[in-house]
Amino acid sequence: MSVYVGNLSYDVTREDLERVFTEYGQVSRVSLPTDRETGRPRGFAFVDMAAEAEEDGVIEALNGAEWMGREMRVNKARPRDDSRSSSSSGSGGSNYRRSSF
Repeated sequence: MSVYVGNLSYDVTREDLERVFTEYGQVSRVSLPTDRETGRPRGFAFVDMAAEAEEDGVIEALNGAEWMGREMRVNKARPRDDSRSSSSSGSGGSNYRRSSF
Protein backbone atom coordinates (compact mmCIF):
# COMPACT_ATOMS: atom_id res chain seq x y z
CA MET A 1 0.00 0.00 0.00
CA SER A 2 1.11 3.53 -0.72
CA VAL A 3 1.31 6.61 1.43
CA TYR A 4 -0.47 9.70 0.12
CA VAL A 5 1.47 12.94 0.57
CA GLY A 6 -0.54 16.11 -0.01
CA ASN A 7 -0.15 19.88 0.17
CA LEU A 8 3.32 19.70 -1.34
CA SER A 9 5.27 22.60 -2.76
CA TYR A 10 5.05 22.78 -6.55
CA ASP A 11 8.87 22.86 -6.57
CA VAL A 12 9.24 19.41 -4.97
CA THR A 13 11.05 16.64 -6.88
CA ARG A 14 11.00 12.85 -6.60
CA GLU A 15 14.52 13.04 -5.21
CA ASP A 16 13.39 15.46 -2.47
CA LEU A 17 10.63 13.08 -1.41
CA GLU A 18 12.87 10.03 -1.53
CA ARG A 19 15.49 11.77 0.60
CA VAL A 20 12.96 12.72 3.31
CA PHE A 21 11.06 9.43 3.36
CA THR A 22 14.23 7.29 3.38
CA GLU A 23 14.89 8.62 6.89
CA TYR A 24 11.91 6.50 8.01
CA GLY A 25 12.55 3.31 6.03
CA GLN A 26 13.19 1.85 2.60
CA VAL A 27 11.37 3.64 -0.21
CA SER A 28 10.21 1.30 -2.98
CA ARG A 29 8.72 3.90 -5.33
CA VAL A 30 7.81 7.58 -5.56
CA SER A 31 5.02 8.74 -7.87
CA LEU A 32 4.79 12.50 -8.37
CA PRO A 33 1.89 13.26 -10.77
CA THR A 34 2.42 16.27 -13.01
CA ASP A 35 0.04 18.57 -14.84
CA ARG A 36 -0.27 17.49 -18.49
CA GLU A 37 -0.14 21.03 -19.83
CA THR A 38 2.50 22.67 -17.64
CA GLY A 39 4.58 19.66 -16.59
CA ARG A 40 4.63 21.00 -13.03
CA PRO A 41 3.91 18.75 -10.04
CA ARG A 42 0.25 18.79 -9.00
CA GLY A 43 0.99 19.22 -5.28
CA PHE A 44 0.66 15.62 -4.15
CA ALA A 45 2.56 12.34 -4.39
CA PHE A 46 2.39 8.66 -3.54
CA VAL A 47 5.29 6.99 -1.77
CA ASP A 48 5.58 3.20 -1.44
CA MET A 49 7.46 2.05 1.63
CA ALA A 50 8.94 -1.46 1.89
CA ALA A 51 7.00 -2.41 5.05
CA GLU A 52 3.64 -1.45 6.55
CA ALA A 53 5.30 -0.61 9.88
CA GLU A 54 7.46 1.93 8.02
CA GLU A 55 4.32 3.45 6.50
CA ASP A 56 2.78 3.86 9.95
CA GLY A 57 5.99 5.45 11.26
CA VAL A 58 6.32 7.92 8.40
CA ILE A 59 2.65 8.92 8.70
CA GLU A 60 3.03 9.56 12.42
CA ALA A 61 6.27 11.50 11.94
CA LEU A 62 5.41 13.63 8.91
CA ASN A 63 1.65 14.25 8.91
CA GLY A 64 1.26 17.94 9.71
CA ALA A 65 5.00 18.62 9.52
CA GLU A 66 6.11 21.79 7.76
CA TRP A 67 8.34 21.15 4.76
CA MET A 68 9.33 23.55 2.00
CA GLY A 69 7.02 26.17 3.52
CA ARG A 70 3.91 23.95 3.48
CA GLU A 71 2.19 21.75 6.06
CA MET A 72 2.22 18.23 4.61
CA ARG A 73 -0.74 15.88 4.78
CA VAL A 74 0.50 12.30 5.01
CA ASN A 75 -1.82 9.30 5.30
CA LYS A 76 -2.46 5.86 3.87
CA ALA A 77 -3.48 6.07 0.24
CA ARG A 78 -6.97 4.86 -0.53
CA PRO A 79 -7.39 2.34 -3.33
CA ARG A 80 -8.42 3.97 -6.58
CA ASP A 81 -12.18 3.87 -7.14
CA ASP A 82 -12.52 2.91 -10.81
CA SER A 83 -16.32 3.18 -10.73
CA ARG A 84 -16.08 6.98 -10.80
CA SER A 85 -14.36 6.97 -14.18
CA SER A 86 -16.86 4.65 -15.88
CA SER A 87 -20.27 5.79 -16.94
CA SER A 88 -23.07 4.52 -14.73
CA SER A 89 -25.71 5.24 -17.32
CA GLY A 90 -26.01 3.29 -20.54
CA SER A 91 -27.11 6.29 -22.58
CA GLY A 92 -23.67 7.80 -22.91
CA GLY A 93 -25.09 11.21 -22.18
CA SER A 94 -25.48 12.28 -25.80
CA ASN A 95 -28.11 14.73 -26.97
CA TYR A 96 -29.06 12.48 -29.88
CA ARG A 97 -32.82 12.00 -30.16
CA ARG A 98 -34.16 9.03 -31.98
CA SER A 99 -37.08 9.88 -34.23
CA SER A 100 -40.14 7.69 -34.07
CA PHE A 101 -41.40 6.01 -37.21
